[in-house]
Amino acid sequence: MIRVLIEVWNEATSSRVVAQAKSVREAVSIAAAVYPNADIRVKFPIKSEAFFVKDPAAREEIVSLECVEGIAA
Repeated sequence: MIRVLIEVWNEATSSRVVAQAKSVREAVSIAAAVYPNADIRVKFPIKSEAFFVKDPAAREEIVSLECVEGIAA
């Protein structure tokens, strides 16, 4: 299981979410399902110390959300 920071861009606002899944591709798919009309981008560089989820009971999900208003794309 991995965890990545994903930027979610809507018309005038953006958010950052942390998604965890079995792969980066699946994490992006989870974010796209939650935000179907948004532009989804993985935030690079990926921080290696936070990339691997050590909890064996971890689920595939969005684990945090931070709204960032007025960021230009």
